[in-house]
Amino acid sequence: MKKIITSIAIVLSCFFTFAQEKEDGPKEGWHKSGNISFLFNQSAFSNWVTGGENTIAGNLVVNYDFNYLKGDITWDNKILASYGLTKSKNSEFKKKTDDRFEFNSVIGKKAKGYWYYSAFLNFKTQFTKGYIYGKDPNGKEIRTEYTNFISPAELAFGPGMLWKKSDDLKFNLAPLTSKIIFVDKSFTLPNDAYFGVEEGKSTKYELGFYASGYAKLTVMENVTMENILSLYSNYLEDPQNVDVDYTMNLIMKINSYLSANFTFQTIYDDNAFEGFQVREVFGVGINYGF
Repeated sequence: MKKIITSIAIVLSCFFTFAQEKEDGPKEGWHKSGNISFLFNQSAFSNWVTGGENTIAGNLVVNYDFNYLKGDITWDNKILASYGLTKSKNSEFKKKTDDRFEFNSVIGKKAKGYWYYSAFLNFKTQFTKGYIYGKDPNGKEIRTEYTNFISPAELAFGPGMLWKKSDDLKFNLAPLTSKIIFVDKSFTLPNDAYFGVEEGKSTKYELGFYASGYAKLTVMENVTMENILSLYSNYLEDPQNVDVDYTMNLIMKINSYLSANFTFQTIYDDNAFEGFQVREVFGVGINYGF
C-alpha cells in the first residue's frame, strides 16, 4: 500500500505543478477535437556490403475527444485507436507494430472548486490476433496465436472524485473500482498464466483503487505533448503490485498536414508480464485534425 500512496503522490504533485501554469477555465457546451495520423516507414538495400534488411511499415492512429460541460455537470470522453504492420523481406509473416483500442469516459457533478463527484468507465482491447514467434527444428520461423480481439479485454468502472481545471488538465480517483478481465477460454493456461484468468474460465473480477490523469501542454511553438497515466491496485490479490499504464504522445507539426510523431508507452501488469512492457513509435506522417 505504501507503493500505491507514493505513486499517487508523485502523479498528483506533477499535475498540481502544471496546474499553476494554466489560467483558462473550461467553457460550457460540447468540445470536440480529434486527430488522424498515418506514419509510413520504408527501407531498401541492393548490394549493400554492410548489410541491411528490406522493410515496409505503416501505422494508423486515431485520437478523438468529445467533452461536454453544462452548469455543474461535466462529461469527458476519449477514444484512442491505433494499428500498425511491418513486412520484412526475411520473414514470411506480416507483424504488428501496434494494435490498440481504448475508450475512456468520466462524468462528474460539481462538488467544490475544481472537484466533482464522478463515475468513470474504461475499456481496452486489441483489434486482431497477436502471435508469439519462434523457430522450428529446421530453423524456419513459426508463430503461435496468443491474443485476439476481446482476449484480453479489460473493463473498469466505479465511483470517485474528479479534479478538473480544463480539458487539458484533470485526474480522477476511484477507490471502489470494479475491473473485469475478458479472455477466450481456449487460451487459458494452468496456474492463472493467461492474464490472471483461471484455466477454463473466460473472465476474472477484481476490486481495487484506480487513479488516472491527463495533461496536455505546448512544449514550444508547433510542438505539443500529451500525457496519459493510469494506476490500479487490486485489493483482492497482491495489492502491493500496482498496475501502471503511461502513454506520452509528442506531435511536432511541420505544416497543416505533415508532422513528426513520437509515441512512448510503458505498461506494468504482472498478470500479463513480469516486468515493464515498452512500446515506441516514431515517424513522419500525414496528419489530419478535425
